[in-house]
Amino acid sequence: QVRLVDTGGGLAQAGDSLRLSCKATGRTFSANSRGWFRAAPGKDREFVAAIQKNAGSEYVAASVRGRFTIARDKNDTNTVYLQMDRLKPEDTAVYYCAAGYISQSFMVQRPSSYHSWGQGTRDTVSS
Repeated sequence: QVRLVDTGGGLAQAGDSLRLSCKATGRTFSANSRGWFRAAPGKDREFVAAIQKNAGSEYVAASVRGRFTIARDKNDTNTVYLQMDRLKPEDTAVYYCAAGYISQSFMVQRPSSYHSWGQGTRDTVSS
């Protein structure tokens, strides 16, 4: 089991930046992929971004591409960041990090592909 702790959420105004962090401990070798998802009030959980260790590939949802980036800590590969720039009110959501072993890249967008989840961190963006 991989334990994930996601932090960095908070209050922001439109145009601001926030950086979320996700630290993994435990059986981290059981996951080659890390993802970020978000759940806005009254909406289903949606994919935001993912990064795969072996391929070094990064995937970002079209809705946030150009504003959000995902990266792994260079000194601690078990920590992954979600840098969120030029925030918009529609980015308001609870953000969750996830870990899983995913062999096909198209599956990184599916919540069911991940076996471990963080507790979520709430981001609120005001206009």
